[in-house]
Amino acid sequence: MNQNAGHIKVIGLGPGSPELFLKPAIDAIKAADVIIGYKYYFQFIQSYLQEGTDCIDTGMRQEVDRAKIAFEKAEIGHKVAVISSGDAGIYGMASLVLEMAHKQQSTVDVEVIPGISAFQAAAAKLGAPLSHDFVILSLSDLLTPWQLIEKRVKAAAFGDFVTVLYNPRSKKRYWQIYRLQELFLQEREASTPVAIVRQVAREEEQVTLTTLGDFNPEIVDMFSIVIIGNSQSFVADEKMITPRGYYSKYDEEGAPGPLIMQESFRNIAAKLDELAISNEEKWVMMHCIHTTADFEMKDLLRVKNDAVARINDYLLQGGTIITDVTMVQSGIRKKACERYGIDIKCYLHDKRTASLAKEKNITRTQAGIRLAVEEHPDALFVFGNAPTALIELTELMRIKGFRPAGIIGAPVGFVNVEESKHRLQTFNDLPFISIEGRKGGSNLAATIVNAVLSRDEAETLKPGRDV
Repeated sequence: MNQNAGHIKVIGLGPGSPELFLKPAIDAIKAADVIIGYKYYFQFIQSYLQEGTDCIDTGMRQEVDRAKIAFEKAEIGHKVAVISSGDAGIYGMASLVLEMAHKQQSTVDVEVIPGISAFQAAAAKLGAPLSHDFVILSLSDLLTPWQLIEKRVKAAAFGDFVTVLYNPRSKKRYWQIYRLQELFLQEREASTPVAIVRQVAREEEQVTLTTLGDFNPEIVDMFSIVIIGNSQSFVADEKMITPRGYYSKYDEEGAPGPLIMQESFRNIAAKLDELAISNEEKWVMMHCIHTTADFEMKDLLRVKNDAVARINDYLLQGGTIITDVTMVQSGIRKKACERYGIDIKCYLHDKRTASLAKEKNITRTQAGIRLAVEEHPDALFVFGNAPTALIELTELMRIKGFRPAGIIGAPVGFVNVEESKHRLQTFNDLPFISIEGRKGGSNLAATIVNAVLSRDEAETLKPGRDV
Protein backbone atom coordinates (compact mmCIF):
# COMPACT_ATOMS: atom_id res chain seq x y z
CA MET A 1 0.00 0.00 0.00
CA ASN A 2 1.20 3.52 -0.81
CA GLN A 3 2.22 5.04 2.51
CA ASN A 4 1.65 8.55 1.14
CA ALA A 5 -1.90 7.80 0.02
CA GLY A 6 -4.84 9.12 1.90
CA HIS A 7 -7.29 7.02 3.80
CA ILE A 8 -11.02 6.78 4.58
CA LYS A 9 -12.46 6.45 8.04
CA VAL A 10 -16.16 5.64 8.16
CA ILE A 11 -17.36 7.09 11.44
CA GLY A 12 -20.43 6.38 13.55
CA LEU A 13 -21.57 9.58 15.27
CA GLY A 14 -24.04 7.99 17.64
CA PRO A 15 -27.72 8.91 17.73
CA GLY A 16 -27.20 12.67 17.74
CA SER A 17 -25.99 14.12 21.01
CA PRO A 18 -22.23 14.95 21.00
CA GLU A 19 -22.18 13.58 24.54
CA LEU A 20 -22.60 10.12 23.03
CA PHE A 21 -19.71 10.40 20.55
CA LEU A 22 -17.04 7.80 21.20
CA LYS A 23 -13.45 9.05 21.57
CA PRO A 24 -12.12 7.25 18.45
CA ALA A 25 -14.83 9.02 16.42
CA ILE A 26 -13.89 12.42 17.86
CA ASP A 27 -10.20 11.81 17.17
CA ALA A 28 -10.92 10.79 13.58
CA ILE A 29 -13.04 13.89 12.94
CA LYS A 30 -10.32 16.16 14.32
CA ALA A 31 -7.67 14.46 12.17
CA ALA A 32 -9.65 14.58 8.91
CA ASP A 33 -9.07 17.24 6.29
CA VAL A 34 -12.15 16.20 4.30
CA ILE A 35 -15.47 15.23 5.88
CA ILE A 36 -18.32 13.86 3.78
CA GLY A 37 -21.84 13.18 4.96
CA TYR A 38 -25.54 13.87 4.87
CA LYS A 39 -25.94 17.59 5.49
CA TYR A 40 -28.20 17.12 8.55
CA TYR A 41 -25.34 15.50 10.52
CA PHE A 42 -22.85 18.35 10.27
CA GLN A 43 -24.62 20.33 13.00
CA PHE A 44 -23.51 17.71 15.52
CA ILE A 45 -19.77 17.90 14.78
CA GLN A 46 -19.13 21.64 14.48
CA SER A 47 -17.17 21.86 17.72
CA TYR A 48 -14.71 19.18 16.56
CA LEU A 49 -13.89 20.55 13.10
CA GLN A 50 -10.38 21.86 12.51
CA GLU A 51 -9.83 25.11 10.65
CA GLY A 52 -9.66 24.53 6.93
CA THR A 53 -11.48 21.19 6.97
CA ASP A 54 -13.31 20.65 3.68
CA CYS A 55 -16.91 19.73 4.53
CA ILE A 56 -18.85 18.12 1.68
CA ASP A 57 -22.50 17.67 2.50
CA THR A 58 -25.08 15.91 0.34
CA GLY A 59 -28.80 15.28 0.51
CA MET A 60 -30.81 12.20 1.38
CA ARG A 61 -30.34 9.12 -0.84
CA GLN A 62 -27.01 10.27 -2.23
CA GLU A 63 -24.97 7.59 -0.47
CA VAL A 64 -23.26 6.31 -3.62
CA ASP A 65 -22.14 9.81 -4.55
CA ARG A 66 -20.68 10.30 -1.08
CA ALA A 67 -18.68 7.09 -1.36
CA LYS A 68 -17.35 8.01 -4.81
CA ILE A 69 -16.22 11.44 -3.59
CA ALA A 70 -14.54 9.82 -0.58
CA PHE A 71 -12.39 7.58 -2.80
CA GLU A 72 -11.57 10.43 -5.17
CA LYS A 73 -10.32 12.56 -2.28
CA ALA A 74 -8.46 9.72 -0.56
CA GLU A 75 -6.71 8.63 -3.75
CA ILE A 76 -5.03 12.05 -4.04
CA GLY A 77 -3.80 11.91 -0.47
CA HIS A 78 -6.57 13.34 1.71
CA LYS A 79 -7.55 12.05 5.14
CA VAL A 80 -11.24 11.50 4.59
CA ALA A 81 -13.97 10.99 7.18
CA VAL A 82 -17.34 9.67 6.02
CA ILE A 83 -19.88 10.28 8.75
CA SER A 84 -23.01 8.26 9.56
CA SER A 85 -25.46 8.54 12.40
CA GLY A 86 -25.49 5.79 14.99
CA ASP A 87 -23.04 3.05 14.13
CA ALA A 88 -21.76 3.22 10.55
CA GLY A 89 -22.02 -0.54 10.24
CA ILE A 90 -25.74 -0.63 11.12
CA TYR A 91 -27.79 0.73 8.20
CA GLY A 92 -24.90 3.16 7.65
CA MET A 93 -22.18 3.91 5.12
CA ALA A 94 -19.66 1.24 6.13
CA SER A 95 -20.92 -1.58 3.90
CA LEU A 96 -21.22 0.67 0.84
CA VAL A 97 -17.71 2.07 1.21
CA LEU A 98 -16.15 -1.35 1.75
CA GLU A 99 -18.13 -2.86 -1.11
CA MET A 100 -16.98 -0.07 -3.43
CA ALA A 101 -13.37 -0.57 -2.33
CA HIS A 102 -13.64 -4.27 -3.18
CA LYS A 103 -15.26 -3.80 -6.58
CA GLN A 104 -12.88 -1.03 -7.63
CA GLN A 105 -9.86 -2.90 -6.29
CA SER A 106 -8.90 0.30 -4.49
CA THR A 107 -5.65 0.50 -2.52
CA VAL A 108 -7.09 3.16 -0.23
CA ASP A 109 -7.06 2.11 3.43
CA VAL A 110 -10.62 1.97 4.85
CA GLU A 111 -11.28 1.82 8.59
CA VAL A 112 -14.65 1.66 10.32
CA ILE A 113 -14.95 3.61 13.57
CA PRO A 114 -17.79 2.35 15.79
CA GLY A 115 -20.54 4.47 17.23
CA ILE A 116 -23.51 4.04 19.55
CA SER A 117 -26.50 2.95 17.50
CA ALA A 118 -29.90 4.59 17.94
CA PHE A 119 -31.38 1.31 19.15
CA GLN A 120 -28.81 1.15 21.96
CA ALA A 121 -29.52 4.72 23.04
CA ALA A 122 -33.27 4.10 22.87
CA ALA A 123 -32.93 0.89 24.88
CA ALA A 124 -30.93 2.65 27.60
CA LYS A 125 -33.56 5.38 27.76
CA LEU A 126 -36.29 2.74 28.21
CA GLY A 127 -34.47 0.66 30.82
CA ALA A 128 -33.53 -2.85 29.69
CA PRO A 129 -35.75 -4.02 26.81
CA LEU A 130 -32.92 -5.81 24.96
CA SER A 131 -31.56 -8.02 27.72
CA HIS A 132 -32.46 -11.20 25.84
CA ASP A 133 -32.27 -12.24 22.19
CA PHE A 134 -33.41 -9.54 19.79
CA VAL A 135 -33.52 -8.71 16.09
CA ILE A 136 -33.31 -5.42 14.22
CA LEU A 137 -35.48 -4.90 11.15
CA SER A 138 -35.73 -2.04 8.69
CA LEU A 139 -39.16 -1.59 7.17
CA SER A 140 -37.74 0.41 4.28
CA ASP A 141 -38.38 -1.40 1.00
CA LEU A 142 -36.27 0.98 -1.10
CA LEU A 143 -33.47 -1.58 -1.37
CA THR A 144 -35.16 -4.74 -0.05
CA PRO A 145 -38.36 -6.25 -1.53
CA TRP A 146 -41.32 -6.17 0.84
CA GLN A 147 -41.85 -9.92 0.38
CA LEU A 148 -38.46 -10.55 1.98
CA ILE A 149 -39.09 -8.01 4.75
CA GLU A 150 -42.42 -9.66 5.58
CA LYS A 151 -40.71 -13.06 5.72
CA ARG A 152 -38.27 -11.67 8.27
CA VAL A 153 -41.08 -10.01 10.24
CA LYS A 154 -42.92 -13.34 10.51
CA ALA A 155 -39.73 -15.09 11.66
CA ALA A 156 -39.09 -12.46 14.34
CA ALA A 157 -42.66 -12.67 15.62
CA PHE A 158 -42.73 -16.48 15.63
CA GLY A 159 -39.30 -16.70 17.26
CA ASP A 160 -40.40 -14.52 20.20
CA PHE A 161 -37.52 -12.11 19.62
CA VAL A 162 -37.57 -8.61 21.04
CA THR A 163 -37.82 -6.65 17.79
CA VAL A 164 -36.35 -3.25 16.98
CA LEU A 165 -37.73 -1.37 13.98
CA TYR A 166 -35.70 1.11 11.96
CA ASN A 167 -37.35 3.22 9.24
CA PRO A 168 -40.76 2.21 10.56
CA ARG A 169 -42.91 4.65 8.59
CA SER A 170 -42.72 7.59 6.21
CA LYS A 171 -45.27 9.74 4.35
CA LYS A 172 -45.14 7.52 1.28
CA ARG A 173 -44.48 4.23 3.09
CA TYR A 174 -47.21 4.05 5.69
CA TRP A 175 -48.99 0.70 5.41
CA GLN A 176 -46.08 -1.65 6.19
CA ILE A 177 -46.09 -1.04 9.92
CA TYR A 178 -49.82 -1.78 10.07
CA ARG A 179 -49.08 -5.11 8.40
CA LEU A 180 -46.29 -5.78 10.90
CA GLN A 181 -48.66 -5.11 13.79
CA GLU A 182 -51.16 -7.55 12.30
CA LEU A 183 -48.51 -10.27 11.94
CA PHE A 184 -47.17 -9.79 15.47
CA LEU A 185 -50.66 -10.00 16.98
CA GLN A 186 -50.98 -13.45 15.43
CA GLU A 187 -48.04 -14.62 17.57
CA ARG A 188 -48.06 -12.40 20.68
CA GLU A 189 -50.50 -11.15 23.28
CA ALA A 190 -52.08 -7.74 22.74
CA SER A 191 -50.62 -6.78 26.14
CA THR A 192 -47.02 -7.12 24.83
CA PRO A 193 -45.21 -3.85 25.65
CA VAL A 194 -44.19 -1.56 22.80
CA ALA A 195 -42.01 1.54 23.02
CA ILE A 196 -41.60 4.38 20.54
CA VAL A 197 -38.57 6.60 21.01
CA ARG A 198 -38.50 9.59 18.69
CA GLN A 199 -35.39 11.72 18.10
CA VAL A 200 -33.47 9.77 20.72
CA ALA A 201 -30.64 11.70 22.45
CA ARG A 202 -31.71 14.94 20.78
CA GLU A 203 -33.54 17.97 22.12
CA GLU A 204 -36.79 16.84 20.51
CA GLU A 205 -36.69 13.41 22.19
CA GLN A 206 -40.07 11.80 22.98
CA VAL A 207 -40.74 8.43 24.62
CA THR A 208 -44.08 6.63 24.36
CA LEU A 209 -44.92 3.36 26.12
CA THR A 210 -47.91 1.40 24.91
CA THR A 211 -48.94 -2.19 24.06
CA LEU A 212 -49.06 -4.15 20.85
CA GLY A 213 -52.85 -4.03 20.86
CA ASP A 214 -53.07 -0.28 21.54
CA PHE A 215 -50.10 0.70 19.37
CA ASN A 216 -51.03 3.50 16.95
CA PRO A 217 -48.70 3.54 13.90
CA GLU A 218 -49.77 7.09 13.10
CA ILE A 219 -47.51 8.49 15.84
CA VAL A 220 -44.42 6.92 14.25
CA ASP A 221 -42.16 8.57 11.66
CA MET A 222 -38.67 8.18 10.18
CA PHE A 223 -37.10 9.71 13.28
CA SER A 224 -38.60 6.97 15.48
CA ILE A 225 -37.22 3.73 16.84
CA VAL A 226 -39.90 1.16 17.74
CA ILE A 227 -39.12 -1.66 20.19
CA ILE A 228 -41.57 -4.56 20.55
CA GLY A 229 -41.08 -6.75 23.63
CA ASN A 230 -41.09 -10.54 23.72
CA SER A 231 -43.47 -12.72 25.73
CA GLN A 232 -41.50 -12.06 28.93
CA SER A 233 -41.13 -8.28 28.57
CA PHE A 234 -42.99 -6.02 30.97
CA VAL A 235 -43.21 -2.39 32.07
CA ALA A 236 -42.52 -1.38 35.67
CA ASP A 237 -42.06 2.16 37.01
CA GLU A 238 -42.08 3.54 33.45
CA LYS A 239 -39.22 1.21 32.47
CA MET A 240 -39.43 -1.53 29.85
CA ILE A 241 -37.71 -4.71 31.02
CA THR A 242 -37.00 -7.99 29.24
CA PRO A 243 -35.75 -10.49 31.83
CA ARG A 244 -32.51 -12.25 31.01
CA GLY A 245 -33.41 -14.97 33.48
CA TYR A 246 -30.99 -14.30 36.34
CA TYR A 247 -33.63 -13.06 38.78
CA SER A 248 -36.35 -15.57 38.00
CA LYS A 249 -34.37 -18.60 36.87
CA TYR A 250 -34.43 -20.20 40.30
CA ASP A 251 -37.08 -20.42 42.99
CA GLU A 252 -36.46 -19.84 46.67
CA GLU A 253 -35.00 -23.32 47.12
CA GLY A 254 -32.53 -22.75 44.26
CA ALA A 255 -34.31 -25.07 41.82
CA PRO A 256 -35.09 -24.13 38.21
CA GLY A 257 -38.54 -22.61 38.29
CA PRO A 258 -40.49 -19.78 36.72
CA LEU A 259 -39.06 -19.61 33.21
CA ILE A 260 -39.43 -23.34 32.65
CA MET A 261 -42.97 -23.29 33.99
CA GLN A 262 -43.93 -20.28 31.87
CA GLU A 263 -42.72 -22.02 28.72
CA SER A 264 -44.62 -25.17 29.67
CA PHE A 265 -47.80 -23.20 30.26
CA ARG A 266 -47.53 -21.55 26.84
CA ASN A 267 -47.33 -24.98 25.23
CA ILE A 268 -50.29 -26.28 27.23
CA ALA A 269 -52.45 -23.21 26.57
CA ALA A 270 -51.90 -23.57 22.83
CA LYS A 271 -53.54 -27.02 22.96
CA LEU A 272 -56.56 -25.80 24.94
CA ASP A 273 -57.53 -22.85 22.75
CA GLU A 274 -60.69 -24.50 21.45
CA LEU A 275 -62.18 -25.31 24.86
CA ALA A 276 -65.27 -23.23 25.63
CA ILE A 277 -64.66 -22.89 29.36
CA SER A 278 -63.85 -20.01 31.67
CA ASN A 279 -60.27 -18.91 32.13
CA GLU A 280 -60.54 -19.87 35.80
CA GLU A 281 -61.39 -23.46 34.95
CA LYS A 282 -58.77 -23.50 32.21
CA TRP A 283 -56.22 -22.18 34.71
CA VAL A 284 -56.82 -25.13 37.05
CA MET A 285 -56.76 -27.50 34.10
CA MET A 286 -53.40 -26.15 32.93
CA HIS A 287 -51.93 -26.72 36.38
CA CYS A 288 -53.21 -30.30 36.40
CA ILE A 289 -51.82 -31.03 32.95
CA HIS A 290 -48.50 -29.41 33.84
CA THR A 291 -48.18 -31.56 36.96
CA THR A 292 -49.14 -34.85 35.33
CA ALA A 293 -48.11 -34.31 31.66
CA ASP A 294 -51.50 -35.90 30.96
CA PHE A 295 -53.92 -34.12 28.62
CA GLU A 296 -56.68 -36.49 29.74
CA MET A 297 -57.04 -34.06 32.65
CA LYS A 298 -59.14 -31.83 30.40
CA ASP A 299 -61.79 -34.59 30.36
CA LEU A 300 -61.47 -35.57 34.03
CA LEU A 301 -61.43 -32.20 35.76
CA ARG A 302 -64.65 -31.03 37.42
CA VAL A 303 -64.98 -27.47 38.74
CA LYS A 304 -68.39 -26.94 40.31
CA ASN A 305 -70.41 -24.15 41.92
CA ASP A 306 -67.99 -21.28 41.24
CA ALA A 307 -65.38 -23.22 43.19
CA VAL A 308 -62.29 -21.30 42.10
CA ALA A 309 -63.65 -17.89 43.11
CA ARG A 310 -65.31 -19.04 46.33
CA ILE A 311 -62.39 -21.09 47.60
CA ASN A 312 -59.97 -18.32 46.62
CA ASP A 313 -62.02 -15.77 48.56
CA TYR A 314 -61.98 -18.01 51.62
CA LEU A 315 -58.24 -18.63 51.50
CA LEU A 316 -57.30 -15.00 50.91
CA GLN A 317 -59.08 -14.12 54.15
CA GLY A 318 -56.69 -16.38 56.05
CA GLY A 319 -58.57 -19.65 55.85
CA THR A 320 -57.57 -23.11 57.01
CA ILE A 321 -56.64 -26.05 54.79
CA ILE A 322 -57.06 -29.63 55.99
CA THR A 323 -55.19 -32.30 54.04
CA ASP A 324 -55.59 -36.06 54.21
CA VAL A 325 -51.82 -36.71 54.05
CA THR A 326 -48.67 -34.69 54.66
CA MET A 327 -47.57 -35.03 51.01
CA VAL A 328 -50.43 -32.73 49.99
CA GLN A 329 -49.47 -30.30 52.75
CA SER A 330 -45.85 -30.11 51.56
CA GLY A 331 -46.84 -29.38 47.95
CA ILE A 332 -48.87 -26.23 48.63
CA ARG A 333 -47.01 -22.97 47.96
CA LYS A 334 -45.53 -21.77 51.20
CA LYS A 335 -44.97 -18.16 50.13
CA ALA A 336 -48.63 -17.70 49.22
CA CYS A 337 -49.78 -19.23 52.51
CA GLU A 338 -47.46 -16.98 54.48
CA ARG A 339 -48.66 -13.91 52.60
CA TYR A 340 -52.34 -14.57 53.28
CA GLY A 341 -52.02 -16.12 56.74
CA ILE A 342 -53.32 -19.52 55.63
CA ASP A 343 -52.96 -22.36 58.13
CA ILE A 344 -52.42 -25.88 56.74
CA LYS A 345 -53.14 -28.84 58.99
CA CYS A 346 -52.84 -32.58 58.58
CA TYR A 347 -54.10 -34.75 61.43
CA LEU A 348 -52.54 -37.96 60.14
CA HIS A 349 -49.67 -37.88 62.66
CA ASP A 350 -51.59 -36.25 65.50
CA LYS A 351 -51.21 -38.40 68.65
CA ARG A 352 -54.96 -38.51 69.03
CA THR A 353 -55.42 -39.94 65.54
CA ALA A 354 -53.78 -43.29 66.20
CA SER A 355 -55.78 -43.77 69.41
CA LEU A 356 -59.08 -42.90 67.71
CA ALA A 357 -58.32 -45.17 64.74
CA LYS A 358 -57.63 -48.08 67.05
CA GLU A 359 -60.64 -47.39 69.23
CA LYS A 360 -63.10 -47.14 66.32
CA ASN A 361 -61.37 -49.70 64.08
CA ILE A 362 -61.02 -47.20 61.23
CA THR A 363 -58.07 -45.98 59.14
CA ARG A 364 -55.85 -43.22 60.43
CA THR A 365 -56.91 -40.94 57.61
CA GLN A 366 -60.56 -41.45 58.60
CA ALA A 367 -59.70 -40.73 62.20
CA GLY A 368 -57.80 -37.61 61.18
CA ILE A 369 -60.83 -36.29 59.31
CA ARG A 370 -63.06 -36.87 62.34
CA LEU A 371 -60.73 -34.79 64.51
CA ALA A 372 -60.48 -32.08 61.83
CA VAL A 373 -64.23 -31.77 61.51
CA GLU A 374 -64.58 -31.25 65.27
CA GLU A 375 -62.04 -28.41 65.24
CA HIS A 376 -62.37 -26.92 61.73
CA PRO A 377 -65.71 -27.85 60.13
CA ASP A 378 -65.62 -24.79 57.85
CA ALA A 379 -62.11 -25.40 56.44
CA LEU A 380 -61.08 -26.26 52.90
CA PHE A 381 -60.61 -30.05 52.79
CA VAL A 382 -58.06 -31.38 50.30
CA PHE A 383 -57.70 -35.08 49.42
CA GLY A 384 -54.88 -36.46 47.33
CA ASN A 385 -54.45 -39.98 48.59
CA ALA A 386 -57.15 -41.63 50.68
CA PRO A 387 -60.66 -42.22 49.28
CA THR A 388 -61.71 -43.44 52.72
CA ALA A 389 -60.97 -39.98 54.12
CA LEU A 390 -63.15 -38.30 51.48
CA ILE A 391 -65.94 -40.80 52.12
CA GLU A 392 -65.63 -40.13 55.86
CA LEU A 393 -66.00 -36.39 55.33
CA THR A 394 -69.09 -36.71 53.11
CA GLU A 395 -70.69 -39.09 55.62
CA LEU A 396 -70.10 -36.61 58.46
CA MET A 397 -71.49 -33.78 56.33
CA ARG A 398 -74.71 -35.77 55.88
CA ILE A 399 -74.95 -36.72 59.54
CA LYS A 400 -74.00 -33.40 61.11
CA GLY A 401 -75.26 -31.05 58.43
CA PHE A 402 -72.19 -28.79 58.19
CA ARG A 403 -70.62 -27.41 55.01
CA PRO A 404 -66.88 -26.84 54.59
CA ALA A 405 -65.53 -23.87 52.63
CA GLY A 406 -64.87 -26.28 49.79
CA ILE A 407 -63.50 -29.67 48.86
CA ILE A 408 -60.73 -30.69 46.50
CA GLY A 409 -61.19 -34.35 45.75
CA ALA A 410 -58.29 -36.07 44.01
CA PRO A 411 -57.67 -39.37 45.81
CA VAL A 412 -55.95 -42.00 43.69
CA GLY A 413 -56.22 -45.78 43.47
CA PHE A 414 -58.52 -48.67 42.56
CA VAL A 415 -60.78 -49.26 45.56
CA ASN A 416 -63.63 -46.84 46.35
CA VAL A 417 -61.82 -44.05 44.54
CA GLU A 418 -64.44 -43.28 41.89
CA GLU A 419 -67.27 -43.73 44.38
CA SER A 420 -65.72 -41.25 46.81
CA LYS A 421 -65.71 -38.57 44.13
CA HIS A 422 -69.28 -39.29 42.99
CA ARG A 423 -70.49 -38.37 46.48
CA LEU A 424 -69.44 -34.74 45.95
CA GLN A 425 -72.09 -34.33 43.25
CA THR A 426 -74.87 -34.86 45.82
CA PHE A 427 -74.22 -31.66 47.74
CA ASN A 428 -76.02 -28.69 46.23
CA ASP A 429 -74.03 -25.45 46.16
CA LEU A 430 -70.88 -27.09 47.52
CA PRO A 431 -67.81 -25.52 45.86
CA PHE A 432 -65.63 -28.44 44.86
CA ILE A 433 -62.95 -29.41 42.37
CA SER A 434 -62.37 -33.06 41.60
CA ILE A 435 -60.58 -35.43 39.24
CA GLU A 436 -63.00 -38.04 37.99
CA GLY A 437 -62.04 -41.70 37.72
CA ARG A 438 -59.13 -43.48 39.39
CA LYS A 439 -56.50 -40.81 38.69
CA GLY A 440 -55.38 -38.29 41.27
CA GLY A 441 -52.61 -38.05 43.82
CA SER A 442 -51.08 -35.79 46.43
CA ASN A 443 -49.16 -33.73 43.90
CA LEU A 444 -52.32 -33.18 41.86
CA ALA A 445 -54.36 -32.14 44.90
CA ALA A 446 -51.66 -29.66 45.92
CA THR A 447 -51.39 -28.20 42.43
CA ILE A 448 -55.14 -27.56 42.35
CA VAL A 449 -54.81 -25.57 45.58
CA ASN A 450 -51.90 -23.65 44.04
CA ALA A 451 -53.97 -22.85 40.97
CA VAL A 452 -56.79 -21.51 43.14
CA LEU A 453 -54.34 -19.44 45.19
CA SER A 454 -53.04 -17.81 41.99
CA ARG A 455 -56.51 -17.06 40.65
CA ASP A 456 -55.45 -13.48 39.79
CA GLU A 457 -53.15 -14.92 37.10
CA ALA A 458 -56.00 -16.82 35.41
CA GLU A 459 -56.95 -13.76 33.37
CA THR A 460 -53.72 -13.94 31.35
CA LEU A 461 -53.12 -17.70 31.83
CA LYS A 462 -49.48 -16.91 32.61
CA PRO A 463 -47.76 -18.03 35.82
CA GLY A 464 -46.15 -15.23 37.76
CA ARG A 465 -45.19 -15.13 41.42
CA ASP A 466 -44.88 -18.11 43.74
CA VAL A 467 -44.25 -20.52 40.88
